[in-house]
Amino acid sequence: MIREPFLNTDGIHNFRDYGGWKVEGGGNVKTGLLWRSGQHVGASEADLQAVRALGIRTVVDLRGVSERDRNPCKRPEGFDGEVFFYDGETSSSPPHMDVDEGTTTEEFARQRMLGVYTRIPRNVAMISMFAQYLRLLAERDGPSLVHCFAGKDRTGVAAMLMLHVLGVSRENQMAEFLRTNHAPTLEVLAAQSVPGIEQRLGRKLDDGAIKALLEVREEYLETFWQVVEEEHGTLDAYIEGTLGVDELLKEQLRTRFVA
Repeated sequence: MIREPFLNTDGIHNFRDYGGWKVEGGGNVKTGLLWRSGQHVGASEADLQAVRALGIRTVVDLRGVSERDRNPCKRPEGFDGEVFFYDGETSSSPPHMDVDEGTTTEEFARQRMLGVYTRIPRNVAMISMFAQYLRLLAERDGPSLVHCFAGKDRTGVAAMLMLHVLGVSRENQMAEFLRTNHAPTLEVLAAQSVPGIEQRLGRKLDDGAIKALLEVREEYLETFWQVVEEEHGTLDAYIEGTLGVDELLKEQLRTRFVA
């Protein structure tokens, strides 16, 4: 197994290296090049120094314009890499769902998250960003970072797609996805998100709802895979036909990121 993947941070949730996984056919995904996280709006000075030491050259911000406006990310002093983002909204949140007296907030949260993962593979903005992310990884030198608001849903899918292209097994794609639940910074995400959700709902979330919203479950990623396979046949067909990642680009990625 790979070394401790999480970067020690004060105000950034779920910052970790998602390399190190075994590749089917031989080799491992290189470490130190593929980073993922939540947003950096609450980054401490120590966080920024730790991020600066990673030498990140490419940042792919999967948040939409309103998220970026509300939560501007901090970057290390002297950061001379490039940040890529979508000029519009990217959220795959479902329409408003009422929580009536017969519905627990946990079940509301679960259904909301399943709705998110049903929409992600069809979301035009996310298709564009996933495709751009994979192209940038093939084209640009140095370490990269992909992040969204929480660093677990849109970012989790982006990391899964990259690992799939590199030849990591589905079992380990899921293991990387679920590693989010071991992030030592859940309180950072909770502080950034729970008060706003409770205000919009007009009621408190129970502990199960908070876990359903802020962590990940196997059924979330399985929902993404199910939608893709129902509509495209296979994940490979989706990556090739919808994201435009052909064999040449796949080989470039494998050459660059597998050792």
